Amino acid sequence: MAEAARRIDRIDTAPAFTQADADALNARFEGVPADAMLREILTGDELGRVGVVSSFGTEAIVLLHLIAQANKDVPVIFVDTLKMFDETLAYREEVIDLLGFTNASVVRPDPNVLKAKDETGMRWSYDPDGCCEIRKVEPMRRAKASLDSWISGRKAFQSQTRQNLPRFEVEEGRMKVNPLGDWTKDDLEAYFEKHDLPRHPLEAQGYLSVGCSPCTSTVAPGEDPRAGRWRGWDKTECGIHSPNNPASTDRDLPPGYEPFL
Repeated sequence: MAEAARRIDRIDTAPAFTQADADALNARFEGVPADAMLREILTGDELGRVGVVSSFGTEAIVLLHLIAQANKDVPVIFVDTLKMFDETLAYREEVIDLLGFTNASVVRPDPNVLKAKDETGMRWSYDPDGCCEIRKVEPMRRAKASLDSWISGRKAFQSQTRQNLPRFEVEEGRMKVNPLGDWTKDDLEAYFEKHDLPRHPLEAQGYLSVGCSPCTSTVAPGEDPRAGRWRGWDKTECGIHSPNNPASTDRDLPPGYEPFL
């Protein structure tokens, strides 16, 4: 893989990575522990500028702890949709401070778009896809614009839509890394205990997956861990991990607004 190709200006529409690159990385790191893999990819320049996207949800600190052991200077991006639980905002501050990250940032929705398309703040109640698009997907696109690769905290066990996750995949020309894709709930619990990591304050109340407050509910014993997200809607992802989500169109954005530039 040519190193220069990883540093091309993002204005260039040619993809920085191909499926062949992802296949090679998956083969190379097959069976390699997540911590060793992260140390290698976060201390070299093979993947270009790498950042981690974190929701600071109930399991997020495990991945963040692994990343902090490898490189505390990695950009840590959080999308504040302006609909987050206060507990999540406070937990984010606690985790960033505890792990010592030096490059943590917050991105928020465009206020002009909110005024035009969600002035009442109630869009979540009748169009959750559209709400996610303007409050989460578009801000994240802006945040990822300067990245060549990004790290996700997805795990296969979380839901049926996340089965068979590869460690490396290509999304819109960027390399997307899923270090914990094959981890189980028991693996996560063991890591929490081994490193004495603080829990998200809402977990004890039955919130096993935490997103925006209006669209997150508690989970009953035996339910899918993400069953409390968008309960009652035919929706399982916000759109950040679903590039073909119908919400990711310009059908409902104000004139002249270009969300994907």
